[in-house]
Amino acid sequence: MSIICLFFFFLQDNNESNKPDPHVGQEDEKTERGNWSSKRECMLSMISYAVGLGNVWRFPYLAYKHGGGAFLIPYTIMLAVAGLPLFFMESSFGQFCSQGPINVWKSVPILQGVGITMMLVSTFVAIYYNVIIAYSIYYLFASFQYPFPWSVKDCNSTGLLSYNITAATLNVTSENQTCQNEFSAGQSPSEKYWDMNETGPVVWHLALCLLLAWILVGAALFKVVYFTATFPYIVLFILLIRGATLEGAKDGIEFYNATQIFFSLSIAWGGLMALSSYNKFYNNCFPDSIIACVTNCGTSVFAGFAIFSILGHMAHVYRRPVSEVADAGFALAFIAYPDALSKLPISPLWSVLFFVMLITLGLDSQFAGIGKEKLSPPASYPKVLKSKRGIVTTAVCIVLFLLACHAGIYWVNLIDTFCAGWILLVAGLLEVLGLSILYGGNRFIKDIEMMIGTKSALFWFWWRACWFFITPVVLSIILVWSLYTFTSPTYGSVAYPVWGISVGWCMTAFCLIWIPIVAVWKVYKASGGPWQRIKAACSPTEDWGPYLECHRGERYGTREATDANIFVISNKFTTRL
Repeated sequence: MSIICLFFFFLQDNNESNKPDPHVGQEDEKTERGNWSSKRECMLSMISYAVGLGNVWRFPYLAYKHGGGAFLIPYTIMLAVAGLPLFFMESSFGQFCSQGPINVWKSVPILQGVGITMMLVSTFVAIYYNVIIAYSIYYLFASFQYPFPWSVKDCNSTGLLSYNITAATLNVTSENQTCQNEFSAGQSPSEKYWDMNETGPVVWHLALCLLLAWILVGAALFKVVYFTATFPYIVLFILLIRGATLEGAKDGIEFYNATQIFFSLSIAWGGLMALSSYNKFYNNCFPDSIIACVTNCGTSVFAGFAIFSILGHMAHVYRRPVSEVADAGFALAFIAYPDALSKLPISPLWSVLFFVMLITLGLDSQFAGIGKEKLSPPASYPKVLKSKRGIVTTAVCIVLFLLACHAGIYWVNLIDTFCAGWILLVAGLLEVLGLSILYGGNRFIKDIEMMIGTKSALFWFWWRACWFFITPVVLSIILVWSLYTFTSPTYGSVAYPVWGISVGWCMTAFCLIWIPIVAVWKVYKASGGPWQRIKAACSPTEDWGPYLECHRGERYGTREATDANIFVISNKFTTRL
């Protein structure tokens, strides 16, 4: 399905490139901020941002863990009532005003702190996401050895590398192994290779892998990544064909087909707003949103077939149930799957392809996340900072590299637990409430129609129902239930100390505190009595609207509107409230 969607928009882009758009002229180009050079470029960026490492290593395991075939029902429901409405909303929001995740809130200034929260969450995630890419780079280099260091288990080997993955990153030390043909406690060589222990200092060869990861991110930000967007699909297709021919693959595929689970569409991170802000104003973002969401879903399902066909072969080799070789997250990516690949003929080839795929998947999502942070200052001050984007990019990558040097697996898990969960739910909930209630859902729909053309009431029926009621209610229920059922995080059998949990809550508070701080500041800066101040902070700023004057039309006029006209617009909005 994902491959079909990719082919569809490639074909669509080729057809559209030969047809002149009556709305688009030379003046449509945002000379200060820039545009995507083509629809294909935009779609690849959005799909790359949505499709990430979780589609390969989180989805297959959770497919086993949660619920059987019946789980496809809540999966589809969540996609319909939360995923698609928010994805479409964010894409339209960013495209309409051509602004990043902070400046879009000129529409509802009291909620501008939501944009800051999105930026901070993306920064925290960027720190640990590149650590994962660094691990993949190190494993990629190790894949050129034969036999693999994670498959050595006898005295004829040069020794097994014992990995100490800690809060300081992966500590690698060469250890002389006692002569034994089997490992104690049922640990496989790949588990020994990926071993958990105590905290230690930075390991410089892994820090160099991290530096390489940041160099790749920084370099690719200057050019849209056609290769990294398409290469994972090529590798998954190759692995699926190879895996389907292995003995035991049928058992793995049957095991996978029994279960499904919904996945993240990278909404409420601010990245979709930033990416869509570089669309041309009259771009039809509705089919773009549908294609990106379906492609994301299809990638998860497709990746599951590729992964489980080979895990089925691994279960056959070890004579164990598939459920005992299917693990989550790091265990799947750095223990189970590398172990399975080591059992295949020409194993270095499959291992290299797999880890290159992990690297490209990670870089895909990282480009949009870091790009958003890199482009936000130039987006806020385009005339001043446009020429300095290269400097800003380099500075951001250097700072985040230095912060990530001490970010190992325990920090990765801690940040993922406290920054990539509730905060996104809070940001998504405030986003949909702010646009549908404070800004006005009907007004937002008219904004969208300025870009994609007038649609029927039937077309908007479902989106109105979601934005005004269904999506906020669903997100509220999930948020409350997640907080109610919270348990302290662990990594395997390792429990986090009290100070570690406290640090996690501090990160959550640091990201969310800006929402009330900015809201209070906006009310304080407004004029009038208390109620007038609140109304002013909830009303769009005078320069809110389409970025180019030629697109503002009668609804928004020019930015040189008189004070009287601004007063009339503000009164109309207040009446709507």
